[in-house]
Amino acid sequence: MTEQNNSLPPKTCTIEKLITKEVDIDKVIEGKKTATRRNGRYADIGEEMILRDKKFVVKNIYEQKLGEVTEDHAKQEGYENLDEYKQSILSMHPGMKWMPEMKVWVHEFE
Repeated sequence: MTEQNNSLPPKTCTIEKLITKEVDIDKVIEGKKTATRRNGRYADIGEEMILRDKKFVVKNIYEQKLGEVTEDHAKQEGYENLDEYKQSILSMHPGMKWMPEMKVWVHEFE
């Protein structure tokens, strides 16, 4: 599902804050992480992200409900399976529950 930038709402943050954890940066550099989900929109399609002097280009951005996240999506995020991804997300946000109807923004890059 590809949308044009002009049909997306305004960004809520900057691309520099899209991926900040060292473990996630490692996964991107190693090619194990090709997408990230955020509660806001951090980039535009075609925007470049620089991590450790390497350039990655945002190829797609779309909204998704947490209940629609699949095993393949979890692997795009750099996890072995969906349960590992869920546990990681919940551990980063103390007190958060996995809410299937909650919408997030998917940022796919290469």
